[in-house]
Amino acid sequence: MMGVLLVILLFSGAAITTAAAQALPQALPGCQDKCGNLTVPYPFGITDGCQKEGFPFFTCNTSTQPPNLLWVSAVVSNFSLPEGEMQLQNYISRDCYDKQGFKTSNNKPRIRLPPAFTVSYTKNKFVAVGCDTYAFFRGYRGEEKLTTGCLTLCDTLRSVDQESCSGVGCCQTNIPIGLKNTTLTLNSYYNHTDVWSFNPCSYAFFVEEGHFSFSNKSFDELNNKDTLPVILNWAIGDEEDRCDEAEKRQDFVCKGNSTCVNPINRSGYICRCLQGYQGNPYHPDGCQDIDECKAAINPCNNGDCVNLHGNYTCLCHKGYKKDSINGTKTCVKYNPSSKNMTLKISLGISMGSSVLVVVIFWMYCGMKRRKFKKLNDKYFEQNGGKKLQQQLASYNGSVETEAKIFSAEELEKATNNYHADGILGEGGCGTVYKGILPNKKLVAIKKSKISTNPAHSDQFVNEVIVLSQVNHRNVVRLIGCCLETEMPLLVYEFIPNGTLHDQIHKKDKNRPPLSLELRLKIAADTAAALSYLHYSTSIQIIHRDVKAANILLDENYTAKVADFGASRLVPEDHNQLSTLVQGTMGYLDPEYLQSNTLTEKSDVYSFGVVLVELLTRKVALSFHRPEAERNLASLFVCSMEAGCLDRILDDELIKEGKIEIVEKVAHLAKKCLRLKGEERPSMKEVVIELEELHIISKHQEGKSDYDIKRSPKETDYLLGSPAHVVDVIVTSAEYDHSMQHIQIVKPYGDGR
Repeated sequence: MMGVLLVILLFSGAAITTAAAQALPQALPGCQDKCGNLTVPYPFGITDGCQKEGFPFFTCNTSTQPPNLLWVSAVVSNFSLPEGEMQLQNYISRDCYDKQGFKTSNNKPRIRLPPAFTVSYTKNKFVAVGCDTYAFFRGYRGEEKLTTGCLTLCDTLRSVDQESCSGVGCCQTNIPIGLKNTTLTLNSYYNHTDVWSFNPCSYAFFVEEGHFSFSNKSFDELNNKDTLPVILNWAIGDEEDRCDEAEKRQDFVCKGNSTCVNPINRSGYICRCLQGYQGNPYHPDGCQDIDECKAAINPCNNGDCVNLHGNYTCLCHKGYKKDSINGTKTCVKYNPSSKNMTLKISLGISMGSSVLVVVIFWMYCGMKRRKFKKLNDKYFEQNGGKKLQQQLASYNGSVETEAKIFSAEELEKATNNYHADGILGEGGCGTVYKGILPNKKLVAIKKSKISTNPAHSDQFVNEVIVLSQVNHRNVVRLIGCCLETEMPLLVYEFIPNGTLHDQIHKKDKNRPPLSLELRLKIAADTAAALSYLHYSTSIQIIHRDVKAANILLDENYTAKVADFGASRLVPEDHNQLSTLVQGTMGYLDPEYLQSNTLTEKSDVYSFGVVLVELLTRKVALSFHRPEAERNLASLFVCSMEAGCLDRILDDELIKEGKIEIVEKVAHLAKKCLRLKGEERPSMKEVVIELEELHIISKHQEGKSDYDIKRSPKETDYLLGSPAHVVDVIVTSAEYDHSMQHIQIVKPYGDGR
């Protein structure tokens, strides 16, 4: 009987809520709130003037059945006021070719959002589908430009992963936080000529999670589909409009019987009705009381229901008393003789329950601590922790250079639990956080996105030991690591002056342009570090990702080479390695890209691109330049051969008047950029030539404030990669004001 009563009470409560919600106004007075089956709530509106300032108004297209709500040309399919969300049917991007490889169609969908809107990073994914496909999208987070995407190749339909979007036939990536105004670009390498019979088109799109499942049938399904749902976040105001400040202002929009909520990782605020109220918290009438007493079935059953603001109470009939069943108030049978016994039983149960709760909580905390300890121990062993401890115990290095093993708790405290305010940079392989150790020492902590393969833990341990022993003035030093997490954390020395890429490419009034002498010093420092890696270690190291963003500058503009996540160790009996391509587009050695054969001359080519960046202040790869000029290395070599180098040189260098020295640096860069690796100079030769040019530059105007101070003796230890690199990933980047990371999965066998 009690179960039947509960079902009746819950059903009646739901009926009250539904009926009342349907009757409450959602749009402003005099404004339409329905388009077909969809209710359009304020702060939105169907006609101009019916929406809040800064929010869009929509068009109700009555030519379809049922009518569609249109925002420009996209269909709006749902709203969620409590979550601050709107569902939009977004267009799929297509890139199609005929059998001869001629393009038959290509579109670049855009999502242009007002300031109140962002693309939800928690409920959407970016997906690319095809067997000859690379796709990326660009957008803004405030004034910061962001670019990311992915790539997928496959030779046959059989090679496509049947039920997962794991990189073969389909790849996907997360959406950055706070993304606005996105532009999607889709293209192919071979115009689908090798896969045309089963995949003539590439596809790319944003999609709400759970609304797209990949299989080898997706090629045909996407060809017959135009749109997929995407979730947009919205809020009131900007970064300064948080609830505690917004509530003090006259333009505060949360109306009666509602509360203000600060969404996680979102600017502005949203409004929600208080418990016991329903309706539209943004509407001038605010949220309305739910009258539970008007239900078709009396919730009090054997009593009279009295409605209260946001609640109700029961006046029970004689012989009944008020009670609550799963939070629903009602009247139940009352037996006076059992009052004292019930009180005693209740008191005993209450005390016993309290003791039991304390015991269970104590046992739960103990089990949780043991579980975390067991999990940390599992990761520690899986990542090679015991092997690393044994190596450190037998290692006789100095205190300054010996690697330290940090606990997960230590690094959580150092980074304030990896707070977003401490992010120094983000890339395709991980995120770097600023940290403060208990001794007040500043460090940079790299949190990898790629877990270490247990089969390679020996290599990982060896490389951590090796890298921690390096004490070269132009190499960022590894201080230690943490192995108690699924993905190992690496702790580096903190370099305060940012990257060379930011120094030469980001416009800042407080950051004057670099002089020729200072550019030569930075180039010489970088070349010295690479020469050291190539020739002065017991086992040769090839960096494999030399670029301006991986060259850090300290307070004295001393260059330090960083990010050895892609580096490879070359055994003594080898002068080259066969490996899957990894690096950054615009800096990649063309010979390495074609042959998969890695030598130290691949670093020489990448360094040549950095030299050209120093001379021109142009980014290595830009889609804002004409197609023939997108690749800076090609543009530079063509300009030199045509005798028009001055057209691409940085104006600041021309003003200095040291054209002869600039031309010599340009000729050195051209030699580094030769297509055949054997024709390029070694890094030893590059260092000698750069330091000679630096000395000449100093003597032309007297002693410089930025003299190169070389240590009389550099620690001559082996340098290694601090993290295992997954060889099937190629990280590429397009630099404009931000870096694009495109993950490329290379198939097995004789595939491209």
